[in-house]
Amino acid sequence: MATKSLVCSLYRRSLKTAFSWADGRVMYRITALNIRDMFEANRHTTDPRLQRALLQNTEDALERWKHPDPYLPPTAPGGSKYERNMPCPILTPPTEQSY
Repeated sequence: MATKSLVCSLYRRSLKTAFSWADGRVMYRITALNIRDMFEANRHTTDPRLQRALLQNTEDALERWKHPDPYLPPTAPGGSKYERNMPCPILTPPTEQSY
């Protein structure tokens, strides 16, 4: 069961890495379909040693293809709009002692 969650995590990270490199949605879609085909090709692998090797190879490939300046949504932490329109802090009303 742990292998399934690792594979899902790797698949999602692969798609995010591909999105960082894509010029547009069409190029991203083509790349996403290629990634899906690669994962589907090894879907029915049952040998634990081969599974570990495939997972390690995928981890290494993700590390090699990591984008130096990945795409971040503007409102995400580190994005261009993060904390730009933060709500005002809630002020407590003054007490009688502060007069």
